[in-house]
Amino acid sequence: MPDLNPVAAQRIEAVVVAALAVVVTVTAGYSWWWLLALFLVFDLSMLGYLHGPRLGATCYNLAHSYTLPALLGAVAVIATALGDPIDWLAVLAIAWAFHVAVDRALGYGLNTAEGFEDTHLGRIGKARRLDK
Repeated sequence: MPDLNPVAAQRIEAVVVAALAVVVTVTAGYSWWWLLALFLVFDLSMLGYLHGPRLGATCYNLAHSYTLPALLGAVAVIATALGDPIDWLAVLAIAWAFHVAVDRALGYGLNTAEGFEDTHLGRIGKARRLDK
């Protein structure tokens, strides 16, 4: 069996997470279009780049990590278990994880302070074309 490139493995994993987010959304009784309606909201984190690459990368990475949507999802699950479901929080958490997963599947990884085109999954955009 050939070795699986770690970047390819992460991108495949992201496709699975995105598909799971769609299944969870529909199974939980929410409309699938919420995933699309909220999709670009999380890219507002790129506004941090207006104040420089370091702050931009920090803001972008906070919004494009699975950590915060997982925490929101945990709060939504705990609230539901306590008998006080917070539906909007659950939808937000799933949509956020979906966004991160789609970005990763497309090759957009966490950014470095070097600039938006340098990610943990490799270079993207013009920088990638220049490398070839």
